[in-house]
Order: sequence, then C-alpha cells, then structure tokens
Amino acid sequence: MIIEGPLLGQSAVCGPILRALPEWFGIEEATAQYIRDVDELPTFVAWAEGRVVGFMTVRLHNPYAAELHVLGVLPEMHHQGVGRALLSAVEAYLHQQGVEYLQVKTLSSAHPDKGYAKTRLFYEAMGFRPLEEFPMFWDEANPCLLMVKSVDGRR
Repeated sequence: MIIEGPLLGQSAVCGPILRALPEWFGIEEATAQYIRDVDELPTFVAWAEGRVVGFMTVRLHNPYAAELHVLGVLPEMHHQGVGRALLSAVEAYLHQQGVEYLQVKTLSSAHPDKGYAKTRLFYEAMGFRPLEEFPMFWDEANPCLLMVKSVDGRR
C-alpha cells in the first residue's frame, strides 16, 4: 500500500469511494459537499492494487487543532490496515505542522446505527477519546460525538 499526501483536487478519486459507502454517506447534499471539500482541503490517498482504496481529508482549524473532515475506505478493503495507514500519515503531517490535537465528529452511540458503532471502535482503537456529545449539532435524529486525540507525542 502507498499513501500519498497531502494533496488537493482529489474529488475524482475520492468521490467514488464516498458513493461506495451509502450506509455512511447517504445524504446526497452532504456527500456532494464532501466531494467538493476534498478539492480544497489537504487529502491523503491510499493506493493498493493499482487503484485508490481510501482517503482522509483534514481541516486545519488553527495552529494547534485539526479535524478529520471526511474519510472513506472501499468496503472490500475494510480491516486491511488502510485506515490505520492513512491516519498514521495524517498524524505525521500534522505533527510536522506543530498541530497538537486532532478531532473527529461522528454519530454518537445514542443512535443505534451498527456501521457507526464500528466507526467509533476504529477511532477508539486509534487513540481517539470521546470528549463531548452534541445531541443537536447536526439534527435531533443524528446526535454528534466529538472525539479527540493528541498528535504531538504527549499523552
């Protein structure tokens, strides 16, 4: 597997990955915005078997904090280390930039979605910790969980 990034203008390769994940990206307006965002924000792409199989896009909020804005891995590549490799590359980049904290927003456990339960387990395994739940951040039907981790080497 090869990880490239940070890159801009990656909608052509990342859009099909999002479209392959309707359980996570089933709201068309949001998916279309994410696809536009990967053209403007630093994006890391994972190549395997001659094709892009996953990506992570980062939003830098300030000199100290960044966010995993959108990410996806093709379903057939889940549990193959793609997400772990992408996150490692993202963290190395952020560490070089002097960023101390990385956050991610995801669907909270107050929602019964089994796919997002797996997503939260991945983030926890990668060192993210729940910080705060926002029941109305997106809307009442989609409670948000904010998770954070240190990327500057301090624990």
